[in-house]
Amino acid sequence: MAKGEGAESVASAGLLQQSILKQEELIRPKRESKGKLSICNKVCYAIGGAPYQITGCALGFFLQIYLLDVAQLDPFYASIILFVGRAWDAITDPLVGFFISKTSWSRLGRLMPWIIFSTPFAVISYFLIWFVPDISQGQVMWYLFFYCIFQTLVTCFHVPYSALTMFISREQSERDSATAYRMTVEVLGTVLGTAIQGQIVGKVGTPCIPDPLLLNIGNTSSVAMEEVNITHDTGSLTDTRNAYMIAAGVIGGIYILCAIVLSVGVRERRESSDLQPEPVSFFQSLKLVMNYGPYVKLIAGLLFSSLAFMLLEGNFALFCTYTLGLRNEFQNILLAIMLSATLTIPFWQWFLTRFGKKTAVYIGISSATPFLLLIIMMESNLIITYIVAVAVGISVAAAFLLPWSMLPDVIDDFNLQHPDSTGHEAIFFSFYVFFIKFASGVSLGVSTLSLDFAGYKTRGCSQPEEVNLTLKILVSAAPVALIILGLLLFKLYPIDEESRRKNKKALQDLRDEENNSSTESDSTELASIV
Repeated sequence: MAKGEGAESVASAGLLQQSILKQEELIRPKRESKGKLSICNKVCYAIGGAPYQITGCALGFFLQIYLLDVAQLDPFYASIILFVGRAWDAITDPLVGFFISKTSWSRLGRLMPWIIFSTPFAVISYFLIWFVPDISQGQVMWYLFFYCIFQTLVTCFHVPYSALTMFISREQSERDSATAYRMTVEVLGTVLGTAIQGQIVGKVGTPCIPDPLLLNIGNTSSVAMEEVNITHDTGSLTDTRNAYMIAAGVIGGIYILCAIVLSVGVRERRESSDLQPEPVSFFQSLKLVMNYGPYVKLIAGLLFSSLAFMLLEGNFALFCTYTLGLRNEFQNILLAIMLSATLTIPFWQWFLTRFGKKTAVYIGISSATPFLLLIIMMESNLIITYIVAVAVGISVAAAFLLPWSMLPDVIDDFNLQHPDSTGHEAIFFSFYVFFIKFASGVSLGVSTLSLDFAGYKTRGCSQPEEVNLTLKILVSAAPVALIILGLLLFKLYPIDEESRRKNKKALQDLRDEENNSSTESDSTELASIV
């Protein structure tokens, strides 16, 4: 009987071992596949980046002229709306990032609820920005209120969406690939935003004011200026207002559709980052993040590089219209830039994988500098302008892709250096967005003040020579100087390809230990049950 019990024990142990092995075999492929993303997942994730770019592009190109010529606000009040809106937008990014880091995990995740619930209110506020209220007093407060509300709500969408990069996969290569998909769709979003707003609103054009009339207006009162604006093209003003609302409705519909695709096609994976919110204050989190050297050095380099391209973006239309005399071609030139950027993002994704991200930064961002110098050294030539536009688009693609591809590397390095301090991804991403918007505000302010000092004539058919010189500086000399400064700061960025490989191996070792300990725990539990 003892022999029978021993044989039964051996048989039970054998069956137990086989069952445990089978369990491990079932668990292992599941764990290995958790880090992989399908093409459908990447496309759905990428589509989520379109709303921010489409609305931002439409507001960036058309809001100022809408406030001045359609809503017919005083330029001083229009500048207040634009400045306060940008400032408020920059402030809300780190605050929303902090609140997201304190959000508990739910059935939908920690980031996805912010995206889902902010979408309908963001679309409503965006539409009301492009609506002219029938009130004699309070128009300034109307636009200021809904502009700030929309900026807050779109921040509640974009900051968690940016941080979602860390929660869709553990694998660096998968995150980089998803980022490339995202950057492609976002650049397409800028093209789409410009095309929708431009084509719908462009059917009702606003002609320029000839110089003699403009000079006479300059010596009259603001009341006389308002009368001229009202009587000039009165018949098309209603059509123009309707066109802006139609464009806002179309863009709002695309916003909702993209949010639905993102929420349905992407699953926020808690196991993709074993980060849990900690009870630390906002200022403690901010101090910890901003004292981290690689992040500060990366942000410094990106800040100056982004400022260079924002100066170029904000003034290129004026440069083509007045300095080059290509008033009827600037939309096509802008489209050439965006299409060139879109088509070359896959190339830069391959390049950074093959040669490294720092090499891609140096070559990609600096490739536009000789063409920016060429365009101001030669006489106005349409063919050369298109060549420059394509070259600038190639560089814009690198500037779009690389920052979002390098931030996850910084966060991985931070997690290895500070294993006991977790849950700061939203802070990292939100403060990067904050600095980018800060650069945007600086570029807008510097451009406007420079053109004002040079004697810019609103709605003029031509501009003084001082304005043309200022535009050359804003489009060529200043961006080139900022690009060089940004690349010098990138030399201080410590995370190269060797560091990335070491971090990847260290993180993989930690995950293997977690998987082994989890497997041992499962086996022990199963043995106890048997």
